[in-house]
Amino acid sequence: MIAKNWRCSSGEIDLIMRDGTTLVFVEVRTRRSAVSGLAEESVTPAKQRRLIALAQIYLDQHRTGEAAWRIDVVAVQLALGRPTRIRHLPNAIEEL
Repeated sequence: MIAKNWRCSSGEIDLIMRDGTTLVFVEVRTRRSAVSGLAEESVTPAKQRRLIALAQIYLDQHRTGEAAWRIDVVAVQLALGRPTRIRHLPNAIEEL
């Protein structure tokens, strides 16, 4: 893990990891019930744009140049406080 809860004035990235030579920005979404939909469905187009912008800020600040990167989503569904479903969606958000 490179960073957890990385923050700047524009927002926060939950996790920054490395997968080989690729930087991976991870958005973790949790839902306590399915009433409001699946956790991954809560990553709206506006949230996607914000995550891309945050990734760009991180890349600019850390002078990573042309390093490969992607944004993953980890979706967690809970029932009675316990995970019932964990889904990893690699490259879930592509640059718009």
